[in-house]
Amino acid sequence: MARVKSSTSLHKRHKKILKLAKGYFGSKSRLYRPANEQVMKSLSYSYAHRKKRQGDFRKLWITRINAAARINGLSYSRFINGLKVAGVEVNRKILADLAVTDANGFKQLTDIAKKSLN
Repeated sequence: MARVKSSTSLHKRHKKILKLAKGYFGSKSRLYRPANEQVMKSLSYSYAHRKKRQGDFRKLWITRINAAARINGLSYSRFINGLKVAGVEVNRKILADLAVTDANGFKQLTDIAKKSLN
């Protein structure tokens, strides 16, 4: 059988990794092996942190809702429970946005939650 050289495909693969490693410090941006190790690690970090960002936003929304609910005389858990009992289905993202932008609308929701708890 004839010998197969892999020079073009190997060169393409190395160029692709080195292109992804642009901006890294030192040999990580110039040499293939350290660049490849760092690119693999960086890609795994970016995947994991895309997932983590969703939880971070949920924490932020809950903090904002809690602060606004306490201004209106309820804790976060009692506020959410009151809305659930009243049958109000609004997600936390929208509730946090209301808490920041529309204080009167949020106050109406807290009143609904208070009535349903009593």
